Amino acid sequence: MTHWMTDSDKPDDQVELEVKPRAKSQRPPLYKVLMLNDDFTPMEFVVHVLERLFSMTHAQAIEIMLTVHRKGIAVVGVFSHEIAETKVAQVMELARRQQHPLQCTMEKE
Repeated sequence: MTHWMTDSDKPDDQVELEVKPRAKSQRPPLYKVLMLNDDFTPMEFVVHVLERLFSMTHAQAIEIMLTVHRKGIAVVGVFSHEIAETKVAQVMELARRQQHPLQCTMEKE
């Protein structure tokens, strides 16, 4: 004879759990890293920073540097908050060590 368990027959440790569908996880916000023009930082230094810290080719770095020079500002990359913050700090530190007033900032995309 087969005995079917009812809820009242289940041991206390066998409580059924309702499975809820997972909520879609949201992508973390992204941040633009912006480089600002000044009249003192050499263009060659800006190109060097873009190649070294943002892994740009020489041609890409020159194009971005010229945009910064002509428009006063340019987006040099889009990253998660932590990476953008690190990139900005690296640019500022490198510029400070070379005694250049180059400015770099970030803003939410």
